[in-house]
Amino acid sequence: MVDGLRRARAGAARVLARVTGEALGPYQSAVVRIGFAGTWLFFLLREYPNRHELYGPDGPWSWELARQLVESNHAFTVLLWSDSVLWFETVYLAAVLASALLMLGWRTRATSVVFMAGVLSLQNRSVFMGDGGDNVIHLMAIYLVLTRCAQVWSLDARRARLRGSASAGAAGPVLWGVLGAVSAYGALTGRFGLGWSAAFTALWVAAALWWMAGRSEGLAAGEGAGRSEGRALLDVLANAVHNAGMLVIMAEVCLIYATAGWYKVQGSRWQDGTALYYPLGLDYFSPWPGLSALLAGSGTLVMLLTYGTVVLQVAFPFTVFHRRIKNVLLGVMMLEHAGIAVLLGLPFFSLAMIAADAVFLPTGFLVGVGAVAGRLRRRPGAGVASAGAPPVALPAPSRDADPDPAAAVGPDAGPDPAAAAGSR
Repeated sequence: MVDGLRRARAGAARVLARVTGEALGPYQSAVVRIGFAGTWLFFLLREYPNRHELYGPDGPWSWELARQLVESNHAFTVLLWSDSVLWFETVYLAAVLASALLMLGWRTRATSVVFMAGVLSLQNRSVFMGDGGDNVIHLMAIYLVLTRCAQVWSLDARRARLRGSASAGAAGPVLWGVLGAVSAYGALTGRFGLGWSAAFTALWVAAALWWMAGRSEGLAAGEGAGRSEGRALLDVLANAVHNAGMLVIMAEVCLIYATAGWYKVQGSRWQDGTALYYPLGLDYFSPWPGLSALLAGSGTLVMLLTYGTVVLQVAFPFTVFHRRIKNVLLGVMMLEHAGIAVLLGLPFFSLAMIAADAVFLPTGFLVGVGAVAGRLRRRPGAGVASAGAPPVALPAPSRDADPDPAAAVGPDAGPDPAAAAGSR
C-alpha cells in the first residue's frame, strides 16, 4: 500500500510538472485560433452589406429592445454605449480588424481580448441572428483569451525567433494602454457591469505584470544574469491557465456532440431514420435544389446518413482516449460538416464546428501539414512571402511526447523553446 501511495504521488507530481512546465498542444491551439478567427472574419466580410440589418440600427431587433434585454441578462456588448451609426461602424470595423490580426497571430494577448469583445458585442446586440455556429464562436472566443495560442504559426512566434521576444517593440504597450483606457471608462461609467469590469481589469493587470517581467528579464540578460523568478512564476501560471483552457475547449466539444446526439435519440424522426429528409425539402436549406432532391430521393441513403449522424455524435465523447477510433470518427465528422455546408447552405456553422474539432487533431498530422505548407511557401515564385526570407525550421514535437491530444490533460507536443520564450 505504501508503494502504491508513492507511485500515485510520483505520478501526480509528473502530471503537475508537465501541466505547469509547458503549454500543451501548441499546434492544436494555433489551429483553433486560426479557425475561429478566420470563420468570424469571413462571416463579417460576407455580411458587410447587410451589417445594419443584422446588428445595426436597421435591424428588426431595435436598439431599445436590445438595451432592455441586456439590462435583464447582464450580457456584454459595447454597441449599446451609443445608438449612433458612427459608433456601430467603429465597433464593426474593429471586430473585422481584430479577427484578421488574431488569425495572423499578431499581439495575440491583446487581439484575443478585442476579438472576444467584438464577438460578444455583435452577437449580444441581436441575439436572434445566427445558425448555431454563432454559439460555438461565442464560447470559443472567451476560451481563446485563456490560451497561449500563438506559440506556432503566428507573427508573434516569428518575431520571437527573430528578436528573442514576442513582446519586443512599442506596439504591445500602446495597444494595452488603449485597452486599459477603454476598460477604465467602461468600469467607471458602469457600462461593463461588475463582473466584466473585474475580468477586464484582471486581464490588464496580468498583461502589465507580463510586460514588466519581460523588461526585467531583458535587463538581467544584458547584465549576464539568469532568468528572473517573476517571469518563471508567470510562465508557470500562464501554462496552467492555457492547459485548463484547452481542457475546457475539449470538454466543450464533447458536450456539444453528446447533448446533440442524445437529444436526437429522443426524436421520433431520428428514430425512424427520416430526419434528414425534411430539411432537404426546404428552400431555405437547399442552395443546390437538384442535389438535395437527388439525395432525398434515396430512402436508404437518407436513413443511413440519419442514423450515422446520431451514432457519430453519441459515440465520439467515448472515443477521445482511443487514438485510432477517435481519429477515424474525427475525419468522418469533419466530412459530415463539409457536407452540411454544401447541402444545407450553412458554411459558417460547419467552419465553426470543424475549427472546434481541430482541438483533437493529432500533433503529427498538424506538423506534417505545416511542413507541406512551409515547402509550398518557399517554392520559387510562391510570392512575396518567400522573397528575401531564410527558411525557418518548423518547431517539432518532443520525442517522448504522445502525439494524441487526449493522451494528457490537454493536447501535447512542445514548441520550439526559442519561439515559446516570448510568444503567447
